[in-house]
Parts: sequence; C-alpha cells; structure tokens
Amino acid sequence: MSSLGTSKGILEIAKFGVYVTVPIVLMYAFANNTKNLQRFMGNKSYIEYPPEAPRPPSPEELRELARELAARKSNNR
Repeated sequence: MSSLGTSKGILEIAKFGVYVTVPIVLMYAFANNTKNLQRFMGNKSYIEYPPEAPRPPSPEELRELARELAARKSNNR
C-alpha cells in the first residue's frame, strides 16, 4: 500500500466503504419495511399488454365465407 500513496489509499478505502454500505442500506430499507418494497414495486408496471384486438373468425365462419366466395365466382363465369 505504500506504493499507492496516502491519497490513493484513502480513495480506495472510501470506495470500498461505499460498495459495502449501499447494499446494506438498501437491504435494510426494503427487507425490514415491507411497505417500502410494496410501494416501490406497486408503482412499476412491468408487463403492459396491448389492447385486445378483435377476435379472428371461427373456422366455421371461414368455411362459410369460402363457400360464399366460391359461389360468387361460379356465378360470375
């Protein structure tokens, strides 16, 4: 550590303190008070589905439509 110098050593100690302190404070804030976690998670909408589109026609309706189109084609000839 002597090759780092005192200013770099103090900076490294401060960074280490921040790296250790931030997760501990966050864990304490959310794990010990579930209302904070619910408030934080409740404001986020992670999945937003698009509005529901009109349903496609059923197979029976498609068959009937195909029959009508075939009948129109045969009548036009």
